[in-house]
Amino acid sequence: MHTLDQVDAAALRSDIPEFRPGDTVKVNVKVVEGNRSRVQAFQGVVIARQGAGVRETFTVRKISFQVGVERTFPVHAPSLESIEVVTRGDVRRAKLYYLRGLRGKKAKIKEKRENTAAQA
Repeated sequence: MHTLDQVDAAALRSDIPEFRPGDTVKVNVKVVEGNRSRVQAFQGVVIARQGAGVRETFTVRKISFQVGVERTFPVHAPSLESIEVVTRGDVRRAKLYYLRGLRGKKAKIKEKRENTAAQA
C-alpha cells in the first residue's frame, strides 16, 4: 500500500489555494481542440468538495443565461491551469446542494467578513 501512496504523492499539486464550499472561485482550465490549446475560465460557487489525495474533486456552480451550470473538477488534475479564490463565502454546510432549488437573491451566499479586531 505504501507504493500507491508514493505514486499519489508524486502527482499532488502544491499550487492549489485553500478554498471551501461557499467560496466563489475562478477556475482556469486548459482545453485542447484538435491541435490547438486554449485556457477557458469557469467562475462560480464551490458547492461541494469530496475525496482526498489525488482523487479529490470539487464542484462549482454558476448561473449562465438563467440556467444553472455545474462542473466537477479534480483538484490535482494537470488540465487545471489555476484556481483563484474571488470571494470567501459564509456558509454552515459542507455540501450546498440546496442552492440548486433556489433562484435570485435566495441563492446568494453571504460574504465572510475578515476579523477587524485582529487588524486593530
